[in-house]
Amino acid sequence: MGVIMKEEILSAGLSKGIFFTPDAMEMILSNNKPMEFVNTVFSHLAANCMFVSKKDIMDCIAGDKVLFESPKEIKPHNKFTSDLNIVKGTDITGESTCEGKVNDFAQYFKARYLTMKRLIEKRPDFGRAMSIEKAQTLDREVRIIGIIYEKSTTKNGHTMISLEDETGITKVFISKESPIANELFVNDEVIGVVGKPNPRTQFIMAEKIVRPDIPKSNKWELSDSYSKIAFLSDVHVGSSTFLEPQWEKMTKWLREHAVEEGINYLVFPGDVVDGIGVFPDQDKELDIPDIYEQYEKLAEYLKEIPDHIKMVIHPGNHDAARPAEPQPALNSVFTKGFDSNILMVGNPVYLNVEGRTVLTYHGKSIDDWVSAVQYLTYDDPLRVMKEMCIRRHLAPIYGMKNALAPEKKDYMAMEYIPDIFVSGHVHGAGQLMYNDVRLINASTWQSQTEYQRLHNFNPNPAIMPVVDLASGKMKMHDFN
Repeated sequence: MGVIMKEEILSAGLSKGIFFTPDAMEMILSNNKPMEFVNTVFSHLAANCMFVSKKDIMDCIAGDKVLFESPKEIKPHNKFTSDLNIVKGTDITGESTCEGKVNDFAQYFKARYLTMKRLIEKRPDFGRAMSIEKAQTLDREVRIIGIIYEKSTTKNGHTMISLEDETGITKVFISKESPIANELFVNDEVIGVVGKPNPRTQFIMAEKIVRPDIPKSNKWELSDSYSKIAFLSDVHVGSSTFLEPQWEKMTKWLREHAVEEGINYLVFPGDVVDGIGVFPDQDKELDIPDIYEQYEKLAEYLKEIPDHIKMVIHPGNHDAARPAEPQPALNSVFTKGFDSNILMVGNPVYLNVEGRTVLTYHGKSIDDWVSAVQYLTYDDPLRVMKEMCIRRHLAPIYGMKNALAPEKKDYMAMEYIPDIFVSGHVHGAGQLMYNDVRLINASTWQSQTEYQRLHNFNPNPAIMPVVDLASGKMKMHDFN
């Protein structure tokens, strides 16, 4: 139970001239509704009682079995044992090897290509691909897989794509009359193409475009889990626009209802503090201008959350981590004041939570998606997340606002199909189902900043999404 609840109980006792021994306090805090319980105890104590021990409380219980007959009202709850771990090979923390050399970039894009190629070839409607080099020599239907190097529109309105694999580059032609003419393409994504080479132009005339995608057959299978998982993104502790009243309302609700609701896990998808120097004149919008003190304050806030809840934190672009994704977990110099029930991980990362696969990603690449695709907007981040799922990649576009570190493995690839996919970054709150994957944008705990106002950026703050790990049902708890 949090520090605030303990202080409330002590204060209630002092107001009546009553002091609790440590074992009495432990018994009170272990109760499902400690304040109701302690008030009942007050009504059964002798008028001249000053120091209350555990035995005194037990005597009260024995003296009035009607009021204290429910065991769950007086006995401690069984200690919850969490079942959460990092999916092997999905966290960059401690695994980064890139030095930014030319060869690192070559290895990175090769790793991306091979990962996506494997996913596309698993699709029953595609099968095994041939190399671009071989496809250019044939005059029959071919199946190739490549990275989009460039996309353009001809003067007659047709689409031309430059596609590259390990053996070469080819031009893929899509007629404006084709059923696939309105397909969305972004640079550096990996696609499969079914088509026929044109011996005169050397183009491959595309008949079908295939992406890795989440299979339509993907299903959420019901389980016997009794737990729920909640998400709190973009807390921005240290900002002058941090919503402390709403935050306290939320933590109070957790203290009162988390056990009965079954909320046993809490994930923070980045930007847990506001950081320093992230945007122009940020110092004018900070209540805590020291990065170390921001994390110290966050640690204090997190102590208000019930002890049984297992928490997971990873960085975002405002946090004290390298800006290039994937980001390793926060350094221990910033997190030494945090409780032991908080797991620090990298961004992005896959978690296994009671048998469910949870992909959590801060979402910085949303900036590039919105810049590159005309109809994608910050107001609808879930549509962007859907496009990520279709391509099975969180950040396919290279060289724009979102920096990508050239690791030997592409940690931004959605190698596994998640049951829950959560992001933050854009301070929106919403949910969407895509091929039975729960997509969540996890709100913020910061009101509109001056910087956001100048950019017409309207947040949707103080909302906590919760997912039932058994049924998959999603609920948005609004603390405004």
